Amino acid sequence: MRKSTGSYPSLTVDTTAKRVVSHAGAMLLAATARNVGLDRDLSTVLRPWMRPLAVHDPGKILLDLAISVAIGGDCLTDLAQVRSEPAVFGQVASDPTVSRLIDTLAADAPSALPAISRARAAVRARVWAMAGTASPDHMMNSKTPLIVDLDSSLITAHSEKQLAAATFKRGFGFIRSGRGSTTAPAAPGNPSR
Repeated sequence: MRKSTGSYPSLTVDTTAKRVVSHAGAMLLAATARNVGLDRDLSTVLRPWMRPLAVHDPGKILLDLAISVAIGGDCLTDLAQVRSEPAVFGQVASDPTVSRLIDTLAADAPSALPAISRARAAVRARVWAMAGTASPDHMMNSKTPLIVDLDSSLITAHSEKQLAAATFKRGFGFIRSGRGSTTAPAAPGNPSR
């Protein structure tokens, strides 16, 4: 391992070692976040929500959560998969620390969400500029928009919550994207969500 300037350690491949890293593909996500500056941009915009004397950076905490979801996690405790590989993902915050950050950001959502969106937009613009003519938005405008077609399917989940309503398919669950593993709560009566 080499010294890193970002939130995640720099890695080298050692073909003589016998140790296996589970979810090795997640290393690509961490490396991409580091190489395009997403870790630095999120850290910068979330600095106002960092507690005094905090050990963990809020930007890295959110990236660790995103990596956890990408490798199949669906709840906070699934962050343990990322935490189990400190040589790959660096120091990962404990579940209570992550929960406190989410509570802090949620309490100030009108400011926190636009800050996160600004960081994502800056990185997206940087990446698409790096791609040049291969960029998905090359030659796109209001007359020739970029169209993204995603497939999804309903994943059934039982619910006994008060006032819980069935989805458009008369079931309870989540919509899982056919491209990736992002989940979003299914909105009752709304097939597009």
